[in-house]
Amino acid sequence: MTEPTTNVPDARVGERTAYDTPSPAVHPLAAGEGATPPQSEREHPTQQVPQTQQSYGAPLERAMFEVKRVVVGQDRMVERMLVGLLARGHLLLEGVPGVAKTLAVRTLADVIGGSFTRLQFTPDLMPGDIVGTRVWRPSAESFDTELGPIFANLVLADEINRAPAKVQSALLEAMAEKQVSVGGQTYALPRPFLVLATQNPIESEGVYQLPEAQRDRFLLKVHVPHPTEVEELTILQRMSVDPPRAHRTLSIEDVERLQRATDEVFVHHAVAQYAVALVMATREPARYGLGQLDGVIELGASPRGTLGLVAAGRAMALLRGRDYVLPGDIADIASDVLAHRLVLSFDAVADGVDPRSVTDLVVSTLPQPRVAPAQDGARHENGI
Repeated sequence: MTEPTTNVPDARVGERTAYDTPSPAVHPLAAGEGATPPQSEREHPTQQVPQTQQSYGAPLERAMFEVKRVVVGQDRMVERMLVGLLARGHLLLEGVPGVAKTLAVRTLADVIGGSFTRLQFTPDLMPGDIVGTRVWRPSAESFDTELGPIFANLVLADEINRAPAKVQSALLEAMAEKQVSVGGQTYALPRPFLVLATQNPIESEGVYQLPEAQRDRFLLKVHVPHPTEVEELTILQRMSVDPPRAHRTLSIEDVERLQRATDEVFVHHAVAQYAVALVMATREPARYGLGQLDGVIELGASPRGTLGLVAAGRAMALLRGRDYVLPGDIADIASDVLAHRLVLSFDAVADGVDPRSVTDLVVSTLPQPRVAPAQDGARHENGI
């Protein structure tokens, strides 16, 4: 007599048109242990590759190769830029001058085609210089609307923290609603639309702190470090004379197709619960065994952070050649999604606490769920 088998019913986050792997079951996992790939992948390496990997893996690899042909090192930044592109999320690149932030954004624009605009933020910049303004036409004796440079597929907001808050706030509607309002009229922005902003963290003169609402609009905040010694030598050899230029490998239609494929990446309910737990741990740390953070975090991540965490996890899975999200995808991207959304207490700011160290502690403390495939054969044998 065959023993009955219990399987956890799967649940989906969002609609899904095709999913070729079996429904996963959830098993407990000790704290800090990573997720393992589905058993079907490990036991049957020659099985047919999922349709998502067949269709979208090669274009993404070519795009990443073209960017890295120009940008030396900074693999994490390049990967996060593609994650933001796939997840339709804006990026904030933070690093000292000269670490290829602007070059990386320009190179990505060359690779995907479409329209590209660079906005140099300065203290005397006005909101109308970004979104557009009303212009009086004497010949027609009427006002016309002159749309601003923000109407592009990729917008580089260079040194965004050099402009005052009223100028930074001009981007709020554009980043959240993909539209702008000029003279009482609403104008839709081109699709896809992505803002990649850069800022210098070491300067304090002539710069303005980004408001919390502005930071929350960015899907990812990526720290861009100095290159290593080997990378520095490669930069000298590659960029000193006749630097390379990236070739276009994608079209706007390809980007939209990849974004739709990202929306279809499967998210098991256990992975979704893990993402929610990470966000909730920033709001109620004591409930998740992080009582030491009670006096550190003033406000935790918003629901936009939860949505962004799952969206970024989907994009990360697609970049890694899968059409399903593993808990490791969520853990790898969590700090970039959540750290800039935290509001630390006055004492924590005075002590110089880094928000990224807070999110790293949350990720290392909360155990990852273990996702493994359910055995469909056992279901049929037991009449399930």
